[in-house]
Amino acid sequence: MHKEPTTNEQMLLNIRINYFRLAWLLLFFFFFLLMLQITLRYLPISDDVAFLQIKQTEVEGIKLYLPIFYIHVYSAIFVLLAGFTQFNKTLLNKRPKLHRKLGYLYVLVVLLFAAPSGLFIGFFANGGLIAKAAFSILAVLWFWFTLKAVLLAKKQQFKAHYHFMLRSFALTCSAITLRLWKVILVYLFHPAPMDVYQIIAWLGWIPNLLLVEWMIRKKYLNLK
Repeated sequence: MHKEPTTNEQMLLNIRINYFRLAWLLLFFFFFLLMLQITLRYLPISDDVAFLQIKQTEVEGIKLYLPIFYIHVYSAIFVLLAGFTQFNKTLLNKRPKLHRKLGYLYVLVVLLFAAPSGLFIGFFANGGLIAKAAFSILAVLWFWFTLKAVLLAKKQQFKAHYHFMLRSFALTCSAITLRLWKVILVYLFHPAPMDVYQIIAWLGWIPNLLLVEWMIRKKYLNLK
């Protein structure tokens, strides 16, 4: 038989969840500021700044690469912030209209700009077929989880909608975790550059998704 938690056990669980949320909030905004700093490097638009310095073959040989790259860079910063607001329970309960508007912003930017542009530039990722496959799968799953969340909301299946939004945002956060893993790998193991791309292409998003799935099943993430 399933044993219901006692009052003390439930209190301890709530305390752990609140500490987790606070830690997550601080970490998110720290890394969001780093992402904002990275994004600002691409203003004004240039074809040989930062990451583009090692993508000159694509920049010069593929006319669509540069504009689609910039669509991806600029849209990513918006979906990070808009997506984060979707899990603020105060906003959900007290400002539901604002919550929905930010949700629409997140969904539209992911489906129309961020995920499609991510799929396109993923075809030209450094690291060969291994990295290209990883980024392509990431973009397809990102699009599908986001679309599925919308479809479930329209059916008023809000619990399932919430879970798919969590999955979508876990992939959104790959923009942060990918760079974090890169720093860790380079600092600890000093791998060759192409090896780094192949590893972080998968490591940047799979642990995020596994963590969210685990937390959903453990009911650490819920609507209440």
